[in-house]
Amino acid sequence: MTVRLGVIGSSAGNGHPYSWSAIFNGYDVEAMQECEYPVIPGYLSAQSWPDAKISGAEVSSIWTQNSELSARIAKASCIEHISSTLVELESRVDAVLLARDDAENHLHFARQFLLAGKPVYIDKPIALSMTALHELYDLQQYSGQIFTCSALSYGAEFRLSPEDRSELGCITSVSASTPKSWEKYAVHIIEPVLKMINPDDFVIEANVSNDSNESRSLSVRWVNDVRATFSTLGNIDSPIQIKIKGSNRSKTLVFKNSFSAFKMALQDYIDGISDGKCRSPFEFNAKVVDLIERGMK
Repeated sequence: MTVRLGVIGSSAGNGHPYSWSAIFNGYDVEAMQECEYPVIPGYLSAQSWPDAKISGAEVSSIWTQNSELSARIAKASCIEHISSTLVELESRVDAVLLARDDAENHLHFARQFLLAGKPVYIDKPIALSMTALHELYDLQQYSGQIFTCSALSYGAEFRLSPEDRSELGCITSVSASTPKSWEKYAVHIIEPVLKMINPDDFVIEANVSNDSNESRSLSVRWVNDVRATFSTLGNIDSPIQIKIKGSNRSKTLVFKNSFSAFKMALQDYIDGISDGKCRSPFEFNAKVVDLIERGMK
């Protein structure tokens, strides 16, 4: 059985409705050249199609707040149907991709799909406060209905192998940075770091610093004395990177492959629908959102 997906988008500066849909459907080479985000046709063209597609699911309908934009995305990403309302979208699909990264609007767009029992992939960050996170999860009809993540935490660049861990020794501190805003991009460094250090202990210290150039840093210490600094750099052109200090040596990780990370995250979402297992536990997402909220104070 093929899972019919619906895309809800779009938010400013976010090309996921194009790229996520193409990962399921393939894409129209000429139409994708009109995409507002040139990096997307760039990394799509580097793949081997149709082998690069995720099997077992397709994006069959799209709704955005702008009919012309919906038509442009649909043509570029081979989406067969354009829904004129969210009600129509709900009636035509089995699950949805809420491909908007404006967290303040996630509850508004996810509500009817959650109440209808549809699996919902909510783009990063799921929420900017613990209150908003609980509001979303209170609408879940079953455990695992909500899936959310930073796809970067699926990227090979940000996963430590057993050999890496052996070479590093015990992780004592981490310094991670990303360009752009705290509200939209801090999740890209917080989530991979939490998966690396797996902090079961609670935060005992958190300090925030920011300046007029939209840069912001959150320094955290857990009760086990592991420390981390998460920095967003605003308009500074810089790679997304994580510097890890261990008891034996240090290592710097730099993110590079967006396509692979997106595909692995989307595949995990589909696998969770297929096997009925929760692939995005509330407990972990709460740790992520707690740090995002702390960094906004």
